[in-house]
Amino acid sequence: MPEKTEKLLMKGNEAMAEGALRAGCAAYFCYPITPQSEIPAYMAKHMLERHLVFLQAESETAAISMVYGAAATGARVMTSSSSPGMSLKQEGISYLCGADLPCVLVNVARSGPGLGGISPAQGDYFQSTRGGGHGDYYHIVLAPKDVQECADFTFEAFDLADKWRMPVMVLADGLIGQMMEGVVLPEPKDLSTLLPKPWAVGQQGRTARAFNHVSSMSLVPAELEAAINARFARYDLVRKTETRVTLSNCEKAELVMIGYGSSSRVAWGAIQLAKAQGIEIGLLRPRGLWPFPYDEITELAEQGKKFLCVEMSMGQMIEDVLLAVGARSARSKESSVHFVGRCGGNIPSEEEVFAKAKEILAGRSEPWRLDGRLRSDGSARGAGR
Repeated sequence: MPEKTEKLLMKGNEAMAEGALRAGCAAYFCYPITPQSEIPAYMAKHMLERHLVFLQAESETAAISMVYGAAATGARVMTSSSSPGMSLKQEGISYLCGADLPCVLVNVARSGPGLGGISPAQGDYFQSTRGGGHGDYYHIVLAPKDVQECADFTFEAFDLADKWRMPVMVLADGLIGQMMEGVVLPEPKDLSTLLPKPWAVGQQGRTARAFNHVSSMSLVPAELEAAINARFARYDLVRKTETRVTLSNCEKAELVMIGYGSSSRVAWGAIQLAKAQGIEIGLLRPRGLWPFPYDEITELAEQGKKFLCVEMSMGQMIEDVLLAVGARSARSKESSVHFVGRCGGNIPSEEEVFAKAKEILAGRSEPWRLDGRLRSDGSARGAGR
């Protein structure tokens, strides 16, 4: 008989915390902020009882600096925050990327800009996927859509960080962080299988050098340029091997919705409404936001598909979709890109997404334009700008 697998009822935040612990997270540094505060609460309880390092820092900037120090020793380390807290961590994230240090960053996004509100949103897409700090860099971004993926993606993030020597972000939102669902937790990592990190500090006697120096600073322009070029060559390998996307029902559909995280759940609900009326609509869900699935979208654009981006923002991911369609596809004029979104902590409903889809299929929707104009009524909901 197959061994029974226990399914637990957990919040998304708790699942991310437990996924980190099972991946071998040895140190966690944080500063509390809603709606991710269950993560530090869970880590405080379970890390201390396991004699691991938990520290609530005096600020977000202090916490990310502690992550840098722990990562430099080769430890598996994580921090978590929410939108304005992640903004405060951006300088430290830039240092981590500049020093090629692996770590895991969790952002349970809320609405903004500024302090905004504590309701869920997806307005951190640009910050997360474009290198929110200074300089030329990227890092991997994973986007769970449910509590199961919260556990799985956070667990896997530690392996990805070590594999590519870079930070890996798990970008969720307040809805996913707070919702409760059944989850099957991954088996704890066998830490004896982890590869050594000869580049880490504290490795005296284990390498040919007497000591290792981990830093993002280089005052010789030619040397810094060479280091950045080498890093971007590694980014190209990440793009080729770590692009994560799920396509559903895209073959027969004239229209393909594109959404990640909570928005993909709304899009899938709208697709079920369409199915009940005999309308075929597809879904392309990026499970990772960097690297972004440009090739998969371009391939659909070459087939003349139309696209509807569903977002909890004023439209950020849609710019990558437009790049995949307009700049890369010979049939971009046939593959119009449309948008439906809510912001300020509001979530698009399945009904309004389906209504927008019917407008597109009937030819009554204007494609999205990047000229900053809204509809005459001043709203962005379902608008083509």
